[in-house]
Amino acid sequence: MADNPKMMTIKQIAATGLLPEHALRLLCKQGKLPAIYAGNKALVNYDLLVKQLNSLGGGTNE
Repeated sequence: MADNPKMMTIKQIAATGLLPEHALRLLCKQGKLPAIYAGNKALVNYDLLVKQLNSLGGGTNE
């Protein structure tokens, strides 16, 4: 079961300082960030989000 994705709410991701809540909500609404909805909460695959942001060139090159 180590292959389970790390699913986080938008508030939890915003608390990490990665992106603000508003930006995350817009990305989900536009379909640019895949999310699973459980009621009113959007659950986002955190690892996929980080990978997408790094592919934009905003990540550090080590």
